Amino acid sequence: MGSEEFERVREAFDSNWIAPLGPHVDGFERDLQEYTGVAHAAALSSGTAAIHLALIILGVQRGDYVLCQSFTFSGSANPIAYLGATPVFIDSEPGSWNMCPAALERAILDLQAQGKRAKVVIPVHLYGMPARMDALAEVARRHGLFMVEDAAEALGSTVHGQPCGSFGDISILSFNGNKIITTSGGGALLANRADWVQQARFLSTQARDAAPHYQHSQIGYNYRMSNVCAAIGRGQMTVLNDRVAARRSNHAFYAQHLSDLPGLSFLPEPEGSFSNRWLTCVLIDPEQSGGVTRETVRLALDAQNIESRPLWKPMHMQPIFADAPFYGDGTSERLFMNGLCLPSGSNLSVADLRMIIEQIRLLF
Repeated sequence: MGSEEFERVREAFDSNWIAPLGPHVDGFERDLQEYTGVAHAAALSSGTAAIHLALIILGVQRGDYVLCQSFTFSGSANPIAYLGATPVFIDSEPGSWNMCPAALERAILDLQAQGKRAKVVIPVHLYGMPARMDALAEVARRHGLFMVEDAAEALGSTVHGQPCGSFGDISILSFNGNKIITTSGGGALLANRADWVQQARFLSTQARDAAPHYQHSQIGYNYRMSNVCAAIGRGQMTVLNDRVAARRSNHAFYAQHLSDLPGLSFLPEPEGSFSNRWLTCVLIDPEQSGGVTRETVRLALDAQNIESRPLWKPMHMQPIFADAPFYGDGTSERLFMNGLCLPSGSNLSVADLRMIIEQIRLLF
């Protein structure tokens, strides 16, 4: 947090606009539209809320099928269950760690052979690395699927210069406390269709009908962002490019000082992709590292009060989704078993980074 965020919050207090809605909410939505190039945006309470509303807007109902990337945080998949729909989990490809277009195609064709049809596909830009949106969009268009682009971790990333968050029929962002910029908690839904975003605003404010009294003709949700949180977001938008530069600098520093270690590798940046490098992630192959594993590194860092985390456990391996269909070859499982997220905060100092690197190198 910096002085710009503080000034915006003070404006919110001075104007007495504290509750949901207000001038900073409107301004934050304009900031997001300008940054992503998407025509309309609704500032919400979380990225998960944005996915939930997106699925409702696109007509997902109980008994429907939704294709979702397996290698992701549960917030990508939980809204499918909220609606009583069935998640169909799609494996990752090694190049980007994101949804595999070939596995997506197989899943669609197999569902069709069973007389089932999916409505929506949810790819994710994991750890800020863009998914192969051209290939995924081509598969979705050919089979008549809507795409909800989960760009929760990828604000500031681009594909051939086009911002992540602008590829989906509906796209979502997250501003949770751990994201590259934060509103303390929050998210956004973006689309080029004004009616969809207007519907999101309506549903997110308890679906109150136009009447002088409180009247409701459909179920609504308390999903709107507050004016105070939006004020923080507006201040954060002014430093977003600096945050991206800091995260990319962290990654470059780690790569410079750790790439020579046997069995340790980094998530590559495919041609045409520009990642915000939200988190720097490594894979550790114990067959090449002399027995050093992801857990060896994690526990050694933890002993020095340095937090690191395993990569996301795929959704198809989660107990709650054990019965859900899965299409893939085990790529995401291997990534989970061997992958580690290193400390990646925007405020890490060179001394911090050197200490982390020293602890890792000692293990090799």
